[in-house]
Amino acid sequence: MDEHPNVTKVREWARMMETGDFDAVASEGFADDVEWHEIGRDEPTRGKAALVARMQETLGRFEITGSTHDVVGNDEHVVQLLNVTATRDGRTLHYRTAEIYHMKEGKITARWAFSDDTARILEFFGQS
Repeated sequence: MDEHPNVTKVREWARMMETGDFDAVASEGFADDVEWHEIGRDEPTRGKAALVARMQETLGRFEITGSTHDVVGNDEHVVQLLNVTATRDGRTLHYRTAEIYHMKEGKITARWAFSDDTARILEFFGQS
């Protein structure tokens, strides 16, 4: 059985992120009016430009790597299961997330993340 095209795209974007090609992911993967919901933040980041700025700020302060455990999806939604490692100031945090993407015309229009240990994530990232 062939993989859904949205699943293939998310897998490819994950490989791009692993190699540090964030600009390509932002260009190809995010809708201009994307809403990015993060663990511990009351309001989502709205719009591709704001999301790119937010991610560049975060990636400038933390080293974050992720490996995809699995990806499933259809025309409207993709769920990506990730094992993540974040490092800063000699401290390291390992955690797992489920990333839920709303898709439209092959781009992410909204994202929500859920973790196995929200309290540790909030403490580690300091509600960044």
